[in-house]
Amino acid sequence: MTTPTSTSTNIRLGYRAQRVERLGVEPGMRDERIVHELDGMLAAVKPARLETIGRDLWSAWTADPGHGRPDLLLGLDAGGIPPTMALALAADLPYRLAWKLDLALPHKQKFAEPHARRTDVFTYAEFAGLRLLVVDDEITTGHTAANLVAMLRAAGAVVAGIVCLVEDSTGGGRARLAEIGVPLCTLTTL
Repeated sequence: MTTPTSTSTNIRLGYRAQRVERLGVEPGMRDERIVHELDGMLAAVKPARLETIGRDLWSAWTADPGHGRPDLLLGLDAGGIPPTMALALAADLPYRLAWKLDLALPHKQKFAEPHARRTDVFTYAEFAGLRLLVVDDEITTGHTAANLVAMLRAAGAVVAGIVCLVEDSTGGGRARLAEIGVPLCTLTTL
């Protein structure tokens, strides 16, 4: 049995994250995974830490006066669920989640997460006229985020920005989002 190895670790604002080798990777998938404090892989997550990180995310987002208050948070399955809930509690905002479940529910829309084993991701909500803040655990290439932004804009939503716990700067995600006019806010960068 091979033991995954850390290839990089970074702590900013007291937030820990690191790259770890993925085992059994299929062609087209990323060979590294970002692990961090809220995914429960590094250590057990205490509720107080979840609250603190939620406040840190909201503070980081609102530190820029151009980042207005969104109507709704949209978190991504599965890694984006803990930061979405933490941010929703800190900012007192409602949230919806995008899932890798194809269900017979109204308002279904689909976008792609290109480097995943299961690439189809679905939302089940009417977004027209809403100002959304997208929340995920990490961003690398920005392809998933750009695909989601295109789908949301086509649905009539305004995408205020994307908030992530970790930015993996090796993939060019920040530049990709800047090209489509979407600000990125993160707690730490690898």
